[in-house]
Amino acid sequence: MKFAIIKERKNPPDRRVVFSPSKLTQAKKQFPEATFIVEASDIRVFSDEQYKIAGFEVVDDVSDCDVMIGVKEVPIEALIPNKKYFFFSHTIKKQPYNRKLLKAVLAKNIELYDHETIVNEKGFRLIGFGRYAGIVGAYNGFRAWGLKYNSWNLPKAGPLPNQEALIKELNKIKLPNIKILLTGSGKVSNGSQEMLDAMNIKSVSVDDYLNNTFNEPVYCKIDVLDYNKRKDGKVINNIDFFNNPKDYMSDFMRFAKVTDYYIAGHFYGDGAPYLYTRDDVKSADFNIKVVADISCDVDGPVATTLRASTIADPIYGYNPKTETEIDYKDEKAIVVMAVDNLPCELPQDASEGFGEQFLQYVIPAFFNNDANGILKRAKITENGKLTDRFSYLQNYVNGIE
Repeated sequence: MKFAIIKERKNPPDRRVVFSPSKLTQAKKQFPEATFIVEASDIRVFSDEQYKIAGFEVVDDVSDCDVMIGVKEVPIEALIPNKKYFFFSHTIKKQPYNRKLLKAVLAKNIELYDHETIVNEKGFRLIGFGRYAGIVGAYNGFRAWGLKYNSWNLPKAGPLPNQEALIKELNKIKLPNIKILLTGSGKVSNGSQEMLDAMNIKSVSVDDYLNNTFNEPVYCKIDVLDYNKRKDGKVINNIDFFNNPKDYMSDFMRFAKVTDYYIAGHFYGDGAPYLYTRDDVKSADFNIKVVADISCDVDGPVATTLRASTIADPIYGYNPKTETEIDYKDEKAIVVMAVDNLPCELPQDASEGFGEQFLQYVIPAFFNNDANGILKRAKITENGKLTDRFSYLQNYVNGIE
């Protein structure tokens, strides 16, 4: 079995890679029967020379390989027929902008495996960049605060080498006695929490956060039953919320009343209540000044997020009265950081972590007869057709919806 680490061709350029030289060395040691080839790239965070020094062949043509492993969508003209491909295809939610890509995958008889579809038996994702989105998102939010209030001037995350460097910069600043709210319980929110803890910001309970004032900065991490409540007043459990989201209403405003900086690291499911609406933001009780919306659902549950921002221009202002974008420096503005590709700003760490997960869950499946069903569950296309699991995409492919 011959695996190719393919060049990223999507614009804007993405410097991440599934396997760093060190992780690829580990993969080769663990699976000596596998051959790993690296496609030459001048943008990758690890240079071609680093792969060569690690003992891997770096080539311009990978068409003799069986399995192509990338990060972002592969341009249609670069797809090689009759191969197996791994990348984030952004098609499984019927994203209109990638319908032609999925049609091309089928036409070229490609077996497509999306990193998002690599799940366990219960449907939980096994690999992803979520932790790194949380790490960079929290950092960017502090940077936005400093720029808004002229209190510090943190450098952009992208040029810094790793998480350790981000933490070092954050520990140079002196925070006011602000209250920081973090939503979520998964990899994204855990990544943000790592940063808050590395700054030695005190973690407090929901009751303390809502009812007390502090002479130091504090943060509170909350989950779905903290910021949602059943309409009938019953308190059940998270499972009930995920199964019956329409039976719930938002209880977020009690937090918005006392929060200065909000980090949105939650997963938002269809049918769940919005955390806060545009009308909520108009309320005198809405105290949030800076929002780092890592989840970045545009025009959705975090009503201040009007659009995704970019790494080049990550911050904008939201005017609660007019519900429109304004300069974030404007005194009326709530500051919004809503970059939707945050892990790109931490390419080295993100690549190392992603490769670790890919080596743990995916590569073994090629050599143990897919004993855990990883490949079977993840496979979107086969023999020019959608697999049964993804047959719901047929109308999308046909352009019917």
